[in-house]
Amino acid sequence: MSATTAPAMPAAAPPFIERGTAAFRRTNLAFLCAGFSTFALLYCVQPLLPAFSSGFGVTPAASSLALSLPTGVMSIVMLVAGAVSEALGRKPLMVASVFGSALLTLAAAFAPGWEGFLALRALLGVVLSGLPAIAMAYIAEEVHPRSSGYAMGLYISGSAFGGLVGRVLAGLLLDLGGWRWAMGGIATLGLLSALVFWRCLPESRQFRPRPLLWGAMAANFATHLRDGGMRWLYLLGFLLMGSFVTIYNYIGYRLLAPPFSLPHSLVAMVFLVYLVGIGSSTLAGGLADRFGRRRVLWMTVLALLAGLACTLSEALPLVILGLAAITFGFFGSHSLASSWVGRRAGATKAQGSSLYLFCYYQGASLLGSLGGFAWAAAGWDGVATLVGAALALALVAALRLARLPGVN
Repeated sequence: MSATTAPAMPAAAPPFIERGTAAFRRTNLAFLCAGFSTFALLYCVQPLLPAFSSGFGVTPAASSLALSLPTGVMSIVMLVAGAVSEALGRKPLMVASVFGSALLTLAAAFAPGWEGFLALRALLGVVLSGLPAIAMAYIAEEVHPRSSGYAMGLYISGSAFGGLVGRVLAGLLLDLGGWRWAMGGIATLGLLSALVFWRCLPESRQFRPRPLLWGAMAANFATHLRDGGMRWLYLLGFLLMGSFVTIYNYIGYRLLAPPFSLPHSLVAMVFLVYLVGIGSSTLAGGLADRFGRRRVLWMTVLALLAGLACTLSEALPLVILGLAAITFGFFGSHSLASSWVGRRAGATKAQGSSLYLFCYYQGASLLGSLGGFAWAAAGWDGVATLVGAALALALVAALRLARLPGVN
């Protein structure tokens, strides 16, 4: 008798990364470091803007280009970076991004003139584009859906921690040795974070490479833009990030001037309110996993509006309380909106995330620069009017999303 061959069983799909496993802990550590590095390297210039104004002899609006230029460049290149990752893989591009951005920041610390400094900051925007959208796609692909909100919240927490350390340390080093020492110190921390990210992040298991087809990429973008829910999320990202960056771009100018007249080192300590953001993103992500994003998102936008109202006071404790509420609301709402994009985007997560981050960083670039003209025209009242209008529209977007059908 001839032996019969049993039919081959299909290969089991590789497991998702689940909460409570060693892989989940390594992934979270890696993205904490990635978020830290991205925000520290990008936003360390915020407390240094007045020093750029005096050191290079430029206006506050021109000084804001140190941040607006890299965010604007990053938002554009990011549209392509997500698609390239579909062909080349997620981890290699993210590793190149975190190492390259740290090295460019180190080079910027030695830039001899304002034009050269801005050129290096623009290149930073190109290199950094390889991380945020791909990170969102990696988490959506590799982490189990029931834990993705928590994982995204931890990534945003790393961003908040990076924003905190980058701003506070840069401000302290500014008083000790000038802005060049400040940027060199932040670049060193970025290199250490890149090493941890490279060693800890698991290789992709759910990822399947796809050919880089420009026509298909354009079609994927068009599909997302036809989705009403995605359009509201993109608008929300633009308004949230634009408002947040505008506030922190010019709060330093306000606190350095009367009636506060604080030194640079004390202005830097104000950024300790970022500790609130570290907790709010994971809290909001956990609440969203339990109750749904549509039930939580609009409340975080209300927190931003309440905080903005507090910053109009001339009492320093109330201004700091307002900044804490703004930080809480921003990181909570961004955590919810970005994870919602990843879930709603379907199979083309990288393009969906890229469009969200394009709008997100365009908000930082455009509103951040407009804030300089608002400051020149009417001081902090002008900045608050600009941001208040943006946040009122953001609340409309969040309430509209709460009523939309589709993926929560």
